[in-house]
Amino acid sequence: MAQVSYPGVYIQEVPSGVRTISNVGTSITAFVDFFAEGPVNQATEVFGLSEFGRVFGGIDSRSEASYAIAQFFLNGGSSALVVRCHAASGPSPFSAATVGVRSVTNVATAPVLTLRAVSEGAWGNSLRAEIDHRTSDPTRFFNLTITRHASAAKDAPALLQEQHLNVTLDPSSSRDIVQVLAADSKLVRATVPAFPLPVPMPLAVGTLGGALPTAEPGLRTLLNSLRCVQPPPAPPAALVPRRLRVQLAAGLVFEATLPTWAADEVSTLQQLATRLQGALRVALDVSAAAAPTPPALTGATVSVVGNARLVVTPGRGDPARQLNDTLVFSDAGADTAATVLLLTAAATVNVASYPLGSALASTAAYATGTLGADGLAPGAAELVGAVADANDQGIYALRKADLFNLLVIPRAASLNDVQMRQVVQNSIAFCESRRAFMLVDIPESVNEVGEIKDWLDAHGNFRSRNSAIFFPRLRIADPNADYRLRSFAPSGTMAGLFARTDSDRGVWKAPAGIEATLRGVDALDYRLNDGENGTLNPLAINCLRVFPIYGLVNWGARTLDGADQTGSEWKYIPVRRLALMLEESLFRGTKWVVFEPNDEPLWARIRLNIGAYLNSLFRQGAFQGSGPKDAYFVKCDAETTTQDDRNKGIVNIAVGFAPLKPAEFVVIKIQQMPGDL
Repeated sequence: MAQVSYPGVYIQEVPSGVRTISNVGTSITAFVDFFAEGPVNQATEVFGLSEFGRVFGGIDSRSEASYAIAQFFLNGGSSALVVRCHAASGPSPFSAATVGVRSVTNVATAPVLTLRAVSEGAWGNSLRAEIDHRTSDPTRFFNLTITRHASAAKDAPALLQEQHLNVTLDPSSSRDIVQVLAADSKLVRATVPAFPLPVPMPLAVGTLGGALPTAEPGLRTLLNSLRCVQPPPAPPAALVPRRLRVQLAAGLVFEATLPTWAADEVSTLQQLATRLQGALRVALDVSAAAAPTPPALTGATVSVVGNARLVVTPGRGDPARQLNDTLVFSDAGADTAATVLLLTAAATVNVASYPLGSALASTAAYATGTLGADGLAPGAAELVGAVADANDQGIYALRKADLFNLLVIPRAASLNDVQMRQVVQNSIAFCESRRAFMLVDIPESVNEVGEIKDWLDAHGNFRSRNSAIFFPRLRIADPNADYRLRSFAPSGTMAGLFARTDSDRGVWKAPAGIEATLRGVDALDYRLNDGENGTLNPLAINCLRVFPIYGLVNWGARTLDGADQTGSEWKYIPVRRLALMLEESLFRGTKWVVFEPNDEPLWARIRLNIGAYLNSLFRQGAFQGSGPKDAYFVKCDAETTTQDDRNKGIVNIAVGFAPLKPAEFVVIKIQQMPGDL
């Protein structure tokens, strides 16, 4: 009520009591299986096949769920939750690729920086790191470049690169490498041990020379002494260029010839670096070995660090020289250029890049880390076992997801019968607790009508109002096997079909019929006829059929609780999924009721809001009936909520709806018209 204090007009906004209830998503599909990379035991949402490839490595022949995800998006799916699992133990350990980098000041100590692939798997072995000190303060900050290659091979092409500039090992700095990578990197994470001040610097890649003079006249004297062999010949004789002996780690020996220049023509170390780089790239092979292919120093780079040091790297721009190649400088003949450049006695020789998970022997600069490995595919214990339940692993990682509607686990069909039962039964129970629906797959060996009947009889505990099964399995071209046809479980394809039908017609429309075509499917493991379809349909086995003109379609819409003998009210998939959508939408849309005064004004607002929501669904064709009274009801009054309920803080809301049942059997009666008698 407005507080009045002076004569005049007062404006007060009065709430209307209308709180909109919206439909929740109906086709967010969860996939649980082994994948090549990505977060482990964490429900990660992806919105397309390209994003799935970036995060989880794409289609992998070891992961049937990866094919199911591809089919899901192809058939109309738009949002998937992916959970990556792995076996707890086995002969192939599950590990992430790492590498350790030692300190500039003392390469004999333990690594001061350990880089680790962001997730476990062999994919991390394709990562390479480069560190340089080309920063405003090379005594405190360094730059880190992470490159992902197509494989761990030396000449593998680069796929992705990240650069993290001006970072430090100082944990008190805002540019702390651990924090920067955790926030910005999609490829690696960092570990830095505790150490006393001053904060160390990780060693840069390449050959790092000693400190050179930076002030006149020392710098001018150095640069002029390098312009030719000393002393220079008297004019007009030509200057004699200096020569450097450069040895590669592979044993190849090269001779680089510095170009000559006029006195005082080169006045900075950057100008010297440019000339030295040009000389290295055209260096001649003078070793006894055959000429290298490709030429070993064509990708060499020379840069200046802190305006006082030269850094020479052999591999940049030359993929074949990217891993453990090092450059060692010495004098060529009687020349003293290498000594003057301080690239011999005072130089630190290092690799061209730090390979994560490399099997190469450790060098003085870096420590070989753990080799990344994929481990073994998960079994029942990892997918839904008691340990997974306790630790939110496997399907229970979906507890942390806000919402999912369909659950797909193709790997369950490839497990032995005992493990398959454990996976499917626990998954169905989990779906019932989360108002979700599971698509159950059958083993590849079940490919005859008699076999599917016997299999379902033996697995009657799979029957649930929140599950469905489809027969037969699908034959799809495998892109990882020269597109040869391979048998796949239909759950991923059907989940995409469910999503497409929900989007086009609504969740109350059965995902079956001539519109329910199966995209990306080449054939079926078994081709059913009408008689066989008529045998399986009463048992709640949804049949996938091939019809002329229409092609491959889904020709069934029953839950596993929809066998004719059970007489279940949840016989049909669209009816059950509509009920699940209503339950979840009303659950989320009525939370405002909590702690409101439990009396008639509240009940009226509840009837208003839920009634408006159900009426909108009725107008979209979700319910049967000629009018709203025939289609649904909302009851919340003193009859549903007694005084005893109010004393206990309970408000009871009764909601009923008349669902549309699919026209499963169409009967057409035909008779001849009698003539004019």
